[in-house]
Amino acid sequence: MTNSRTGNRRRAAVLLAAVLAAPLLSGCGSTGAATGTELKASAPASRPAVDPAQVTAAAQATDAFGLDLLHALTTTPDGAGRNTVVSPVGLATVLGMLMPGARGATADELAKALHTGLDPKQYALAVGALDQRTKNGDRLTLHQADEVWTQQGFPVEPDYLATLAAAFDAGVHTTDFKKDPEGSRKAVNAAVEKATEGRVKDLFAPKTINPDTRLVLTDALYLKAKWASEFKSSNTEDRPFHKLDGTVSNVSTMSQTGGFKYADGSGGIVGEPWQAVELPYADGNLAMDLIVPAQGGFAAFTKGLDQPQLDRILGALAERPVDLQLPRFHFDTSNELTAALRSLGVHSVFDHADLSGIAKEPLAVSTVVQKATVQVDEEGTVAAAGSGVGIVAGAAPAPRDPAQLHIDRPFLFLVRDTSTGRPLFLGQVTDPQAK
Repeated sequence: MTNSRTGNRRRAAVLLAAVLAAPLLSGCGSTGAATGTELKASAPASRPAVDPAQVTAAAQATDAFGLDLLHALTTTPDGAGRNTVVSPVGLATVLGMLMPGARGATADELAKALHTGLDPKQYALAVGALDQRTKNGDRLTLHQADEVWTQQGFPVEPDYLATLAAAFDAGVHTTDFKKDPEGSRKAVNAAVEKATEGRVKDLFAPKTINPDTRLVLTDALYLKAKWASEFKSSNTEDRPFHKLDGTVSNVSTMSQTGGFKYADGSGGIVGEPWQAVELPYADGNLAMDLIVPAQGGFAAFTKGLDQPQLDRILGALAERPVDLQLPRFHFDTSNELTAALRSLGVHSVFDHADLSGIAKEPLAVSTVVQKATVQVDEEGTVAAAGSGVGIVAGAAPAPRDPAQLHIDRPFLFLVRDTSTGRPLFLGQVTDPQAK
Protein backbone atom coordinates (compact mmCIF):
# COMPACT_ATOMS: atom_id res chain seq x y z
CA MET A 1 0.00 0.00 0.00
CA THR A 2 1.24 3.50 -0.79
CA ASN A 3 0.47 6.80 0.84
CA SER A 4 -1.95 8.98 -1.15
CA ARG A 5 -0.42 12.35 -0.33
CA THR A 6 2.12 12.74 -3.12
CA GLY A 7 -0.03 11.48 -5.99
CA ASN A 8 -2.95 13.73 -5.15
CA ARG A 9 -1.27 17.10 -4.90
CA ARG A 10 -1.33 17.91 -8.61
CA ARG A 11 -5.12 17.51 -8.69
CA ALA A 12 -5.47 19.90 -5.79
CA ALA A 13 -6.67 23.09 -7.41
CA VAL A 14 -9.66 21.51 -9.16
CA LEU A 15 -10.66 19.20 -6.30
CA LEU A 16 -10.23 21.71 -3.49
CA ALA A 17 -12.23 24.24 -5.50
CA ALA A 18 -14.99 21.67 -5.86
CA VAL A 19 -15.15 21.23 -2.09
CA LEU A 20 -15.09 24.94 -1.33
CA ALA A 21 -17.70 25.69 -4.02
CA ALA A 22 -20.24 23.32 -2.43
CA PRO A 23 -21.87 25.55 0.22
CA LEU A 24 -23.08 22.67 2.36
CA LEU A 25 -20.86 19.84 1.08
CA SER A 26 -24.04 18.37 -0.36
CA GLY A 27 -25.37 17.45 -3.78
CA CYS A 28 -22.08 15.66 -4.48
CA GLY A 29 -23.45 12.36 -5.67
CA SER A 30 -23.03 10.53 -2.38
CA THR A 31 -23.20 6.80 -2.71
CA GLY A 32 -24.55 6.35 0.81
CA ALA A 33 -23.27 5.96 4.33
CA ALA A 34 -21.79 2.52 3.72
CA THR A 35 -19.18 3.90 1.33
CA GLY A 36 -19.39 7.69 1.28
CA THR A 37 -18.22 10.11 -1.40
CA GLU A 38 -14.61 11.24 -1.31
CA LEU A 39 -13.95 14.86 -2.17
CA LYS A 40 -10.18 15.02 -2.13
CA ALA A 41 -9.34 18.39 -0.63
CA SER A 42 -5.69 17.99 -1.47
CA ALA A 43 -2.86 20.35 -0.77
CA PRO A 44 -1.71 22.68 -3.54
CA ALA A 45 1.06 21.39 -5.79
CA SER A 46 3.38 23.68 -3.82
CA ARG A 47 2.86 23.21 -0.08
CA PRO A 48 3.12 26.24 2.21
CA ALA A 49 6.65 26.71 3.51
CA VAL A 50 7.07 25.71 7.16
CA ASP A 51 9.80 27.17 9.36
CA PRO A 52 12.20 24.30 10.24
CA ALA A 53 12.32 25.64 13.82
CA GLN A 54 8.55 25.15 14.07
CA VAL A 55 8.88 21.59 12.76
CA THR A 56 11.53 20.86 15.41
CA ALA A 57 9.34 22.43 18.09
CA ALA A 58 6.38 20.28 17.02
CA ALA A 59 8.52 17.12 17.22
CA GLN A 60 9.70 18.01 20.74
CA ALA A 61 6.16 18.86 21.78
CA THR A 62 4.92 15.48 20.55
CA ASP A 63 7.63 13.79 22.62
CA ALA A 64 6.46 15.55 25.80
CA PHE A 65 2.79 14.94 25.00
CA GLY A 66 3.48 11.24 24.44
CA LEU A 67 5.07 10.84 27.86
CA ASP A 68 2.15 12.68 29.49
CA LEU A 69 -0.27 10.39 27.70
CA LEU A 70 1.61 7.23 28.72
CA HIS A 71 1.69 8.42 32.35
CA ALA A 72 -2.05 9.17 32.26
CA LEU A 73 -2.81 5.67 30.98
CA THR A 74 -0.41 3.70 33.19
CA THR A 75 -0.80 5.40 36.57
CA THR A 76 -4.39 4.28 37.05
CA PRO A 77 -5.03 1.09 39.06
CA ASP A 78 -6.07 -0.75 35.89
CA GLY A 79 -3.24 0.54 33.73
CA ALA A 80 -0.21 0.37 36.01
CA GLY A 81 0.62 -3.28 35.48
CA ARG A 82 -0.41 -3.86 31.88
CA ASN A 83 1.35 -3.80 28.54
CA THR A 84 0.61 -0.50 26.82
CA VAL A 85 1.44 1.02 23.44
CA VAL A 86 0.33 4.43 22.22
CA SER A 87 1.10 6.50 19.14
CA PRO A 88 1.91 10.08 20.18
CA VAL A 89 2.21 10.99 16.51
CA GLY A 90 -1.23 9.63 15.66
CA LEU A 91 -3.02 11.43 18.47
CA ALA A 92 -1.05 14.67 17.98
CA THR A 93 -2.08 14.55 14.33
CA VAL A 94 -5.85 14.18 14.91
CA LEU A 95 -5.73 16.85 17.61
CA GLY A 96 -3.67 18.96 15.22
CA MET A 97 -6.48 18.51 12.70
CA LEU A 98 -8.95 19.71 15.34
CA MET A 99 -6.95 22.73 16.55
CA PRO A 100 -7.44 25.06 13.56
CA GLY A 101 -11.17 24.95 14.27
CA ALA A 102 -10.82 25.67 18.00
CA ARG A 103 -11.12 29.08 19.57
CA GLY A 104 -10.73 30.66 23.02
CA ALA A 105 -10.31 28.35 26.03
CA THR A 106 -10.81 25.29 23.83
CA ALA A 107 -7.76 26.19 21.73
CA ASP A 108 -5.72 27.19 24.80
CA GLU A 109 -6.35 23.86 26.59
CA LEU A 110 -5.47 21.82 23.51
CA ALA A 111 -2.27 23.81 22.97
CA LYS A 112 -1.20 23.38 26.60
CA ALA A 113 -1.82 19.61 26.54
CA LEU A 114 0.11 19.34 23.27
CA HIS A 115 3.00 21.41 24.70
CA THR A 116 2.93 23.87 21.82
CA GLY A 117 3.19 27.64 21.72
CA LEU A 118 2.51 27.73 17.97
CA ASP A 119 -0.79 29.11 16.78
CA PRO A 120 -3.25 26.40 15.62
CA LYS A 121 -2.56 26.78 11.89
CA GLN A 122 1.23 26.84 12.41
CA TYR A 123 1.00 23.74 14.60
CA ALA A 124 -1.10 21.92 12.00
CA LEU A 125 1.36 22.79 9.22
CA ALA A 126 4.36 21.74 11.36
CA VAL A 127 2.79 18.40 12.33
CA GLY A 128 1.76 17.86 8.72
CA ALA A 129 5.33 18.50 7.58
CA LEU A 130 6.55 15.81 9.98
CA ASP A 131 3.88 13.42 8.73
CA GLN A 132 5.26 13.69 5.18
CA ARG A 133 8.25 11.54 6.13
CA THR A 134 6.88 8.52 4.27
CA LYS A 135 9.07 5.58 3.29
CA ASN A 136 8.32 2.54 1.18
CA GLY A 137 10.97 -0.07 0.54
CA ASP A 138 11.84 -3.74 0.86
CA ARG A 139 13.10 -3.38 4.42
CA LEU A 140 11.15 -0.41 5.76
CA THR A 141 7.59 0.77 5.10
CA LEU A 142 6.10 3.77 6.87
CA HIS A 143 2.95 5.54 5.80
CA GLN A 144 0.28 7.74 7.31
CA ALA A 145 -3.20 8.68 6.07
CA ASP A 146 -5.51 11.42 7.38
CA GLU A 147 -9.22 11.66 6.61
CA VAL A 148 -12.20 13.92 7.34
CA TRP A 149 -15.72 12.48 7.38
CA THR A 150 -18.55 14.99 7.38
CA GLN A 151 -22.34 14.85 7.50
CA GLN A 152 -24.03 15.43 4.14
CA GLY A 153 -25.19 19.03 4.02
CA PHE A 154 -23.20 20.16 7.06
CA PRO A 155 -21.71 23.64 6.51
CA VAL A 156 -18.00 23.19 7.24
CA GLU A 157 -16.02 26.43 7.09
CA PRO A 158 -13.98 26.61 3.83
CA ASP A 159 -10.94 28.05 5.63
CA TYR A 160 -10.89 25.06 8.00
CA LEU A 161 -10.93 22.55 5.13
CA ALA A 162 -8.26 24.54 3.30
CA THR A 163 -5.97 24.36 6.34
CA LEU A 164 -6.43 20.59 6.64
CA ALA A 165 -5.73 20.25 2.93
CA ALA A 166 -2.54 22.30 3.12
CA ALA A 167 -1.26 20.66 6.30
CA PHE A 168 -2.37 17.03 5.99
CA ASP A 169 -3.61 16.48 2.42
CA ALA A 170 -6.66 15.07 4.15
CA GLY A 171 -9.30 13.25 2.16
CA VAL A 172 -12.81 14.62 2.76
CA HIS A 173 -15.68 12.15 2.67
CA THR A 174 -19.38 12.89 2.95
CA THR A 175 -21.65 10.36 4.62
CA ASP A 176 -25.01 10.32 6.41
CA PHE A 177 -24.47 10.02 10.14
CA LYS A 178 -28.08 11.08 10.79
CA LYS A 179 -29.81 8.36 8.78
CA ASP A 180 -27.26 5.58 9.01
CA PRO A 181 -24.76 6.07 11.85
CA GLU A 182 -23.84 2.39 11.94
CA GLY A 183 -23.11 2.28 8.21
CA SER A 184 -21.04 5.44 8.59
CA ARG A 185 -19.12 3.95 11.51
CA LYS A 186 -18.32 0.86 9.46
CA ALA A 187 -17.13 3.00 6.55
CA VAL A 188 -14.78 5.01 8.78
CA ASN A 189 -13.45 1.87 10.45
CA ALA A 190 -12.94 0.13 7.09
CA ALA A 191 -10.84 3.04 5.81
CA VAL A 192 -8.60 2.94 8.91
CA GLU A 193 -8.31 -0.85 8.69
CA LYS A 194 -7.24 -0.62 5.04
CA ALA A 195 -4.70 2.12 5.75
CA THR A 196 -3.11 0.06 8.55
CA GLU A 197 -2.87 -3.11 6.43
CA GLY A 198 -5.60 -4.77 8.49
CA ARG A 199 -3.79 -4.24 11.80
CA VAL A 200 -6.32 -1.83 13.35
CA LYS A 201 -9.93 -3.00 13.25
CA ASP A 202 -13.06 -1.32 14.65
CA LEU A 203 -11.41 1.92 15.75
CA PHE A 204 -14.79 3.37 16.70
CA ALA A 205 -16.85 1.04 18.88
CA PRO A 206 -20.61 0.61 18.32
CA LYS A 207 -22.68 3.69 19.21
CA THR A 208 -19.65 6.01 19.46
CA ILE A 209 -20.80 7.41 16.12
CA ASN A 210 -24.47 8.38 16.35
CA PRO A 211 -27.11 10.53 14.57
CA ASP A 212 -25.72 13.65 16.29
CA THR A 213 -22.25 13.15 14.78
CA ARG A 214 -21.27 15.88 12.35
CA LEU A 215 -17.58 15.22 11.69
CA VAL A 216 -15.04 12.47 12.31
CA LEU A 217 -11.29 13.04 12.01
CA THR A 218 -8.96 10.04 11.63
CA ASP A 219 -5.25 9.30 11.37
CA ALA A 220 -3.88 5.89 10.39
CA LEU A 221 -0.20 5.05 10.86
CA TYR A 222 1.53 1.86 9.67
CA LEU A 223 5.14 0.74 10.16
CA LYS A 224 6.89 -2.41 9.01
CA ALA A 225 10.63 -2.31 9.56
CA LYS A 226 13.43 -4.86 9.62
CA TRP A 227 16.30 -4.52 12.05
CA ALA A 228 19.58 -3.27 10.62
CA SER A 229 21.04 -6.27 12.48
CA GLU A 230 18.50 -9.08 12.67
CA PHE A 231 18.39 -11.63 15.46
CA LYS A 232 19.05 -15.26 14.52
CA SER A 233 16.06 -17.44 15.32
CA SER A 234 18.44 -20.24 16.29
CA ASN A 235 19.54 -18.11 19.27
CA THR A 236 15.98 -17.62 20.55
CA GLU A 237 15.08 -19.67 23.60
CA ASP A 238 12.87 -19.52 26.68
CA ARG A 239 14.41 -17.44 29.45
CA PRO A 240 13.00 -16.16 32.76
CA PHE A 241 11.19 -12.79 32.91
CA HIS A 242 10.54 -11.15 36.29
CA LYS A 243 7.09 -9.56 36.34
CA LEU A 244 5.88 -6.65 38.48
CA ASP A 245 4.04 -8.92 40.92
CA GLY A 246 7.23 -10.83 41.72
CA THR A 247 6.36 -13.93 39.72
CA VAL A 248 8.69 -15.32 37.07
CA SER A 249 7.66 -16.72 33.67
CA ASN A 250 9.70 -18.32 30.93
CA VAL A 251 9.31 -16.21 27.76
CA SER A 252 10.65 -16.54 24.23
CA THR A 253 13.80 -14.38 24.27
CA MET A 254 16.02 -13.34 21.37
CA SER A 255 19.75 -12.70 21.73
CA GLN A 256 22.73 -11.29 19.89
CA THR A 257 26.03 -9.58 20.64
CA GLY A 258 26.94 -6.62 18.47
CA GLY A 259 27.65 -2.94 18.26
CA PHE A 260 24.73 -0.79 19.46
CA LYS A 261 24.24 2.59 21.07
CA TYR A 262 24.09 1.92 24.81
CA ALA A 263 23.98 3.88 28.08
CA ASP A 264 23.42 3.20 31.75
CA GLY A 265 23.28 5.24 34.88
CA SER A 266 21.80 5.80 38.29
CA GLY A 267 20.85 8.68 40.48
CA GLY A 268 21.67 11.60 38.23
CA ILE A 269 18.84 11.44 35.69
CA VAL A 270 15.78 9.92 37.33
CA GLY A 271 17.09 8.71 40.67
CA GLU A 272 16.79 5.01 39.78
CA PRO A 273 19.38 2.74 38.07
CA TRP A 274 18.66 2.07 34.41
CA GLN A 275 20.09 0.69 31.17
CA ALA A 276 19.19 1.72 27.64
CA VAL A 277 19.95 0.47 24.14
CA GLU A 278 19.02 1.66 20.66
CA LEU A 279 18.24 -0.84 17.87
CA PRO A 280 18.31 0.84 14.44
CA TYR A 281 16.04 -0.26 11.62
CA ALA A 282 17.31 -0.78 8.09
CA ASP A 283 17.01 1.83 5.35
CA GLY A 284 16.08 4.87 7.36
CA ASN A 285 16.41 7.12 10.37
CA LEU A 286 14.07 5.04 12.54
CA ALA A 287 15.13 3.12 15.64
CA MET A 288 13.67 1.41 18.69
CA ASP A 289 15.00 2.54 22.05
CA LEU A 290 14.65 0.19 25.03
CA ILE A 291 14.92 1.63 28.55
CA VAL A 292 15.19 -0.92 31.33
CA PRO A 293 14.97 0.17 34.99
CA ALA A 294 16.67 -2.00 37.60
CA GLN A 295 14.71 -4.86 39.10
CA GLY A 296 12.15 -3.46 41.53
CA GLY A 297 12.56 0.12 40.29
CA PHE A 298 10.14 0.16 37.35
CA ALA A 299 7.26 2.01 39.03
CA ALA A 300 9.44 4.74 40.57
CA PHE A 301 11.43 5.16 37.35
CA THR A 302 8.43 5.53 35.06
CA LYS A 303 6.67 7.89 37.47
CA GLY A 304 9.66 10.23 37.53
CA LEU A 305 10.46 10.12 33.81
CA ASP A 306 9.72 13.34 31.91
CA GLN A 307 10.75 14.66 28.52
CA PRO A 308 14.00 16.45 29.57
CA GLN A 309 15.11 13.31 31.44
CA LEU A 310 14.23 11.12 28.44
CA ASP A 311 16.25 13.46 26.22
CA ARG A 312 19.25 13.11 28.55
CA ILE A 313 18.99 9.31 28.50
CA LEU A 314 18.80 9.22 24.71
CA GLY A 315 21.58 11.81 24.47
CA ALA A 316 23.85 9.57 26.58
CA LEU A 317 23.64 6.67 24.11
CA ALA A 318 27.02 5.83 22.60
CA GLU A 319 28.29 3.01 20.42
CA ARG A 320 29.76 -0.01 22.17
CA PRO A 321 29.52 -3.82 22.08
CA VAL A 322 26.38 -5.10 23.79
CA ASP A 323 25.43 -8.62 24.86
CA LEU A 324 21.70 -8.20 24.33
CA GLN A 325 18.74 -10.37 25.25
CA LEU A 326 15.25 -9.13 24.30
CA PRO A 327 11.90 -10.89 24.72
CA ARG A 328 9.67 -11.19 21.70
CA PHE A 329 6.36 -9.41 22.25
CA HIS A 330 3.11 -8.74 20.44
CA PHE A 331 0.08 -6.98 21.91
CA ASP A 332 -2.65 -4.46 21.19
CA THR A 333 -3.94 -1.47 23.18
CA SER A 334 -7.35 0.14 22.79
CA ASN A 335 -8.23 3.36 24.61
CA GLU A 336 -11.06 5.85 24.80
CA LEU A 337 -8.98 8.86 25.74
CA THR A 338 -11.48 11.38 27.09
CA ALA A 339 -10.49 10.71 30.73
CA ALA A 340 -6.77 10.79 29.90
CA LEU A 341 -7.09 14.12 28.09
CA ARG A 342 -9.15 15.58 30.92
CA SER A 343 -6.34 14.62 33.30
CA LEU A 344 -4.02 16.68 31.06
CA GLY A 345 -6.28 19.73 31.39
CA VAL A 346 -8.44 19.35 28.28
CA HIS A 347 -12.04 19.97 29.37
CA SER A 348 -13.86 22.60 27.35
CA VAL A 349 -13.59 20.71 24.06
CA PHE A 350 -15.89 18.10 25.63
CA ASP A 351 -18.08 20.38 27.77
CA HIS A 352 -18.42 23.91 26.39
CA ALA A 353 -16.44 23.73 23.17
CA ASP A 354 -15.72 26.67 20.93
CA LEU A 355 -15.16 25.00 17.56
CA SER A 356 -16.49 27.93 15.57
CA GLY A 357 -13.54 27.70 13.20
CA ILE A 358 -15.05 24.43 11.91
CA ALA A 359 -18.68 25.55 11.61
CA LYS A 360 -20.99 28.24 12.94
CA GLU A 361 -23.27 25.63 14.50
CA PRO A 362 -22.40 24.59 18.09
CA LEU A 363 -20.12 21.55 18.21
CA ALA A 364 -18.35 19.47 20.86
CA VAL A 365 -16.02 16.49 20.85
CA SER A 366 -17.87 13.35 21.89
CA THR A 367 -15.00 10.84 21.82
CA VAL A 368 -11.25 10.58 21.24
CA VAL A 369 -10.06 7.04 20.54
CA GLN A 370 -6.88 5.22 19.65
CA LYS A 371 -6.05 1.62 18.89
CA ALA A 372 -2.42 0.59 18.53
CA THR A 373 -0.57 -2.67 17.98
CA VAL A 374 3.10 -3.63 18.12
CA GLN A 375 4.90 -6.87 17.21
CA VAL A 376 8.63 -7.34 17.81
CA ASP A 377 10.46 -10.48 16.66
CA GLU A 378 13.78 -11.61 15.17
CA GLU A 379 13.23 -9.79 11.86
CA GLY A 380 12.05 -6.43 13.14
CA THR A 381 8.88 -4.57 14.08
CA VAL A 382 5.36 -4.24 12.74
CA ALA A 383 3.31 -1.52 14.40
CA ALA A 384 0.16 0.36 13.54
CA ALA A 385 -2.20 2.85 15.12
CA GLY A 386 -5.57 4.34 14.33
CA SER A 387 -6.57 7.57 16.05
CA GLY A 388 -9.93 9.29 15.83
CA VAL A 389 -11.95 12.26 17.03
CA GLY A 390 -15.74 12.24 16.91
CA ILE A 391 -17.39 15.67 16.77
CA VAL A 392 -21.09 16.06 17.50
CA ALA A 393 -23.59 18.94 17.38
CA GLY A 394 -23.63 21.10 20.43
CA ALA A 395 31.47 10.32 18.21
CA ALA A 396 32.12 6.68 19.46
CA PRO A 397 34.28 5.81 22.49
CA ALA A 398 37.15 3.31 22.40
CA PRO A 399 36.04 -0.36 22.28
CA ARG A 400 35.23 -1.91 25.62
CA ASP A 401 34.00 -5.24 26.86
CA PRO A 402 30.37 -5.85 25.84
CA ALA A 403 27.80 -4.24 28.08
CA GLN A 404 25.34 -6.86 29.28
CA LEU A 405 21.67 -6.05 28.88
CA HIS A 406 19.51 -9.09 29.52
CA ILE A 407 15.97 -7.74 29.47
CA ASP A 408 14.34 -10.05 32.00
CA ARG A 409 12.09 -7.48 33.70
CA PRO A 410 9.55 -4.79 32.74
CA PHE A 411 10.83 -2.15 30.32
CA LEU A 412 9.86 0.89 28.26
CA PHE A 413 10.19 1.20 24.49
CA LEU A 414 9.79 3.89 21.88
CA VAL A 415 10.03 3.87 18.11
CA ARG A 416 11.31 7.25 16.94
CA ASP A 417 12.68 9.16 14.01
CA THR A 418 16.26 9.76 15.11
CA SER A 419 16.62 12.74 12.76
CA THR A 420 13.85 14.70 14.53
CA GLY A 421 13.31 12.82 17.80
CA ARG A 422 9.62 12.42 16.92
CA PRO A 423 8.12 9.38 18.72
CA LEU A 424 5.90 7.23 16.49
CA PHE A 425 5.15 4.66 19.17
CA LEU A 426 5.74 4.62 22.93
CA GLY A 427 4.92 1.98 25.50
CA GLN A 428 5.77 -0.35 28.33
CA VAL A 429 6.10 -4.14 28.47
CA THR A 430 5.33 -5.72 31.82
CA ASP A 431 4.59 -9.23 30.53
CA PRO A 432 5.86 -10.26 27.07
CA GLN A 433 3.40 -13.16 26.92
CA ALA A 434 0.29 -11.03 27.54
CA LYS A 435 -1.79 -10.05 24.51
